[in-house]
Amino acid sequence: MNLEHSLRSEIQKAITALFNATIDQVQLQPTNQEFEGSHTLVCFPLTRASKLKPEETAKAIGDYLVQHSGIVTRYNVVKGFLNLVISDRTWAETFASIYANKNYGSLPANGKEIMVEYSSPNTNKPLHLGHLRNNFLGYSVAELYKANGYNVHKVQIINDRGIHICKSMAAWKLYGNGETPQSSGLKGDKLVGKYYVEFDKNYKAQAKELQEKGVSEAEAEKQAPIMKLAVDMLQKWEAKDPGTVQLWKTMNGWVYEGFDATYKRMGVDFEKLYYESDTYLLGKEEVLKGVEKGIFFKKEDGSVWVDLTADGLDQKVLLRSDGTSVYMTQDIGTAILRFRDFPKIEGQIYTVGNEQEYHFKVLFLILGKLGYEWAKKCYHLSYGMVDLPSGKMKSREGTVVDADDLMQEMADEAERQTRELGKIDELSDAESKQLFEMIGLGALKFFLLKVDPKKRMLFDPNESIQLQGFTGPFIQYTHARIRAILRKAESMNIVSTANDLKGLSSLEPSEREALHLLSLFENKIREAAKDYSPAVIANYAYDLAKQYNQFYQNISIFNEADPVKLKFRVALSDSIASAIKKSMNLLGISVPERM
Repeated sequence: MNLEHSLRSEIQKAITALFNATIDQVQLQPTNQEFEGSHTLVCFPLTRASKLKPEETAKAIGDYLVQHSGIVTRYNVVKGFLNLVISDRTWAETFASIYANKNYGSLPANGKEIMVEYSSPNTNKPLHLGHLRNNFLGYSVAELYKANGYNVHKVQIINDRGIHICKSMAAWKLYGNGETPQSSGLKGDKLVGKYYVEFDKNYKAQAKELQEKGVSEAEAEKQAPIMKLAVDMLQKWEAKDPGTVQLWKTMNGWVYEGFDATYKRMGVDFEKLYYESDTYLLGKEEVLKGVEKGIFFKKEDGSVWVDLTADGLDQKVLLRSDGTSVYMTQDIGTAILRFRDFPKIEGQIYTVGNEQEYHFKVLFLILGKLGYEWAKKCYHLSYGMVDLPSGKMKSREGTVVDADDLMQEMADEAERQTRELGKIDELSDAESKQLFEMIGLGALKFFLLKVDPKKRMLFDPNESIQLQGFTGPFIQYTHARIRAILRKAESMNIVSTANDLKGLSSLEPSEREALHLLSLFENKIREAAKDYSPAVIANYAYDLAKQYNQFYQNISIFNEADPVKLKFRVALSDSIASAIKKSMNLLGISVPERM
């Protein structure tokens, strides 16, 4: 049975019987922990039908439900809130239906499609800590939509052209001496990132030297020889100069090999890749059409702008005076191309940091002005920056926390702590290595996803990997503990069926609370997708693991003489392990069978 659906139905019956009225929406919410009960009916909106005070309305409905529903055993009223205590038999029937449903936690296909963009790096540097939050968040939101029955298309736009990419190319040309990933022993993305840092170092030195000769700061920044070379390369690339294009292809190829290895370790995937070098021309074409239609305007220097002052924003450049594109140009082309490629999608979700909020407001407004109705279906999943105890990261200065290095450090720390605890004696070397990776990456992902995406956060590697507290390893350990219990039950030939569970007539408080949490799983999946927030699932998985540990400490499973209760406790353990595993999988985290 669906408990919430049945409860709403009984409440509607009560309202009809008591007040001769029908209510469109019954407001149910979780009961505040201070009070007894699991479900709370908000009675203030019902007073119009009842013609009674909120407290009197709540008492009348509570009395009716106790006498007639068979679901509610008792209640308490706090002002206009009716807190309901569900009968143990109802909980048993609810659990029997959950246990019988092997797809519990995956909602049926709804025939809808949606696109989620994430990662979307520049090809001038390796992925860093900020990219980890981006990838884990975007991947998890995509998985949440899958669990809600959507056909999900995971994509990324690779920013493979522009002045930033030319900076790395210019520095390599000047100082690289033919260095390659093979000759240097560096991953390709790290080698190219090295030259991005090299560019910045030499650019600052050259600009400073020019200023010391009396050149203004603004002019020195333009006249620095290495910057002039980068700008020249960008113009040559757009003019399809063969030598420039070949160097661009070579260096980007190094980066893609490096990215692929990082993505594989992250555990994220993509259905389709879009490249700025392919989409910017479509964007330029659309911008020029917009000029012809009077949507955009040209300035005297030839640059193209959009005026958004009537929309409460300002003017935004779309093409530079030399005809080269900006990020906005590319994003216009990319959005249009995606809706052409996937015409059935309900919308696009852009996973991009909150420093780009203005950019996406402008993008969606421009697409609307160009006549694309689907612009209203675009959503910017804005997330806060990740800070470190040492301060903010800066790619061009080489002070970033490299994604590969951090993942390795987490796996190494997981190995150190696990060996100290002596929990791997039964595992082979290969199994041990897999476990260290699972714990280390699980700790990292969980810590980055447990916080509301909108919030800026401080990443603490040491706190993230603890076996106790609000951490991934705590939940992983709980799952491994339950799996050990289930292996013991299997060795004792304890087999439970849904029918075995319906005869249960009484529950212990910790069993009731565990069942209540388990019954909320699919609602949490809906809530997490609706709010674009994996943090909802991270918090749910933690609460469920914490409640199971309380159940395990309070109640003996295998010393139970009543066979119905014994089978119920084994089945409850099985269902909670399944919900924990599915929850963690929605976060992109694996859970071990042994730990």
